[in-house]
Amino acid sequence: MMPGMAETITGIAGLKEREGQHLGYSDWLEITQERINQFAEATGDFQWIHVDPERAKDGPFGTTIAHGYLTLSIGPMLAPQVLQMEGFRMGVNYGCGKVRFPSPVPVGSNLRLGVELKSVEELAPGQAQVTYVYTFEVEGAPKPSCVAEVIVRFYE
Repeated sequence: MMPGMAETITGIAGLKEREGQHLGYSDWLEITQERINQFAEATGDFQWIHVDPERAKDGPFGTTIAHGYLTLSIGPMLAPQVLQMEGFRMGVNYGCGKVRFPSPVPVGSNLRLGVELKSVEELAPGQAQVTYVYTFEVEGAPKPSCVAEVIVRFYE
């Protein structure tokens, strides 16, 4: 599927049809210093590698980098570019499984999300727990910046 071209999945049956498959990629999103600073304000995490461009020039990355949890938190913004859900009364975030941050997201870089539908577990009639694998990539980087199992419960 082309980046940013959302696929529509309908109901638990639609989820089961796509189980184990990669669903596609979002568009690229530029990670700005303003976004990083806003996340620092929201979380109280003002570590200099994120918010002090002058000091960060001499740091391990040569520039400021996004917080790992900022990267993960962008998932709900980018995922609808990959898939849209129909046939459910609601879906709720249930949590995350394994989450890793293998490489940094430098300020000014472009980030995108790839989504794999890892598993669909029926909990009761009309209820399913779905595990996605979110892979965040920085354009041109050799390794992903974040790989996370994201767990959602859906109710038909």
